[in-house]
Amino acid sequence: MTKKLNLDRILQCQGFGSRKGCRELIQAGDVRVQGQAITDFAAAFATDGLEFEVFGESWTYREHIYIALNKPPNFECSRKPSHHPGVLTLLPEQFRARDVQPVGRLDHDTTGLLLLSDDGAFIHAQSSPKRHVPKIYVATTHEPVTPALIAQLQEGVQLIDEPAPLSAQARLMDTHRLEIMLEQGKYHQVKRMLAAAGNHCVALRRVAIGGLTLAALGLEEGDWCYLDEAQRELLVAPA
Repeated sequence: MTKKLNLDRILQCQGFGSRKGCRELIQAGDVRVQGQAITDFAAAFATDGLEFEVFGESWTYREHIYIALNKPPNFECSRKPSHHPGVLTLLPEQFRARDVQPVGRLDHDTTGLLLLSDDGAFIHAQSSPKRHVPKIYVATTHEPVTPALIAQLQEGVQLIDEPAPLSAQARLMDTHRLEIMLEQGKYHQVKRMLAAAGNHCVALRRVAIGGLTLAALGLEEGDWCYLDEAQRELLVAPA
């Protein structure tokens, strides 16, 4: 059964302000629904696929938001950043009112594919270490990448505070770049593994989560897009 909501409630749950503020927007004539100006905040609409405009900008009603962001460097994956701007500043302001948050974290200097959502169940499922969803990174190194380095990473390196050596699938890309796949990411794992293997990571980029790739999304650095159901299903598929 299609859900119907009053227009002020629709705007509020989509992040456009308090109930009172949304009513004022509507009464001021700043809201249009399917091309028609609506000034009655109590007007009810079916939410499924509902299209509306606020200040001339078009939106589609979404019960939950699922986003892929191509994270630039020097942004923190935190709602309360301390040293750099937060990634939420790259998104529309009303997403913050909806409590959209990063799914996991990338270091401030790590770039690439980052998921964000306001769906708590989705965030928990994607963050669970039990899922073993592969994540693929491209690391740029200070010293040349050698076959010996690749072999060492695949066999396992011992990190401080880890009870056993950690290994990862790795593939040589060029003289100073390699692809690394992790299923359970520890703190700074790629950087620490490269350091333990005698090299140094100078740049790190996440290019895939499960079967969802940054290349397929076609996002420029700093850009974002909504994820549809088919794309979300790729997040559990092998990369």
